[in-house]
Amino acid sequence: MLEQTRQDATSPWHKGELAMQRSVGVAERMDGPGRNFVRKAMPEQHRAFFPMLPFVVLGAVDAKGDVWATVRAERPGFMVSPEPEILDVRLPRDAADPADAGMEDGDAIGMLGIQLETRRRNRLNGVIRRTDPGAFQVHVGQSFGNCPQYIQLRSSAFVRDPDVPTAMPPLHSGQLDDRALGMIESADTFFVASYVDRENGERQVDVSHRGGNAGFVRVGADGVLTVPDFPGNRFFNTLGNFLVNPKAGLVFIDFETGDLLQMTGRVEVLLDSPEVASFQRAERLWRFTPEEIVLRPDALPLRWSLPPGL
Repeated sequence: MLEQTRQDATSPWHKGELAMQRSVGVAERMDGPGRNFVRKAMPEQHRAFFPMLPFVVLGAVDAKGDVWATVRAERPGFMVSPEPEILDVRLPRDAADPADAGMEDGDAIGMLGIQLETRRRNRLNGVIRRTDPGAFQVHVGQSFGNCPQYIQLRSSAFVRDPDVPTAMPPLHSGQLDDRALGMIESADTFFVASYVDRENGERQVDVSHRGGNAGFVRVGADGVLTVPDFPGNRFFNTLGNFLVNPKAGLVFIDFETGDLLQMTGRVEVLLDSPEVASFQRAERLWRFTPEEIVLRPDALPLRWSLPPGL
């Protein structure tokens, strides 16, 4: 009976996601998985997963309509699901984080729970309900899991109390400096936030993991990032959002120092470009032009290490 109910559910895909699925001939094939696996509540496995995590990746939209991705860390247990439709999040406000401006009561939010040491990841999006500056609830709109592809194994440890903020101020810029370029060009991991305003008026924010070999993101002389899109689950949440609303927020982590590089800007999706052939395994590309850049030294109280031998 449950399976039949899911099959009868409304498709979760919006027009951008459908356009991407049609571009590779999988729209019909992805209809069933969409109805079955993109849920309006968190399954028990996800409800047990989020409380285990020492950090979470968030996507939020500020008052100007710019989207930001961020990473926030706290002791495990700072996220708890009292009901399948709700996730309680205990995080203090952080004025240094540009994404924080999009975390007011009633704002839409995207969340990614990811455990690098096991390569597990689960995503959800929803609406914030806030009555406390130190916490908020997320009322779930969509909840679904992701496969472990392209996740680099890492283990983490706290180097200071997560409730003690760094004394180092954020650095704002309109262009990439040498430090930012170094973080991007050596990265094997980053996270990307995007969003759409759906036909029913609801805003849907997504934040997703991107990974590859170190240096898989290329930066041109003009400061534009070119990102390969590798084979995946064919949901096309991120690229589908880009087709409808070409805005993105990116965050890169320096896993050794805890520095965060956050950028918001505009995107162009390249479905058919000869340049694709220069990226091994890529199926298509997208370009990101940064418009606002925030480098936050020592922003995270965590440090990560690779497995021995890597």
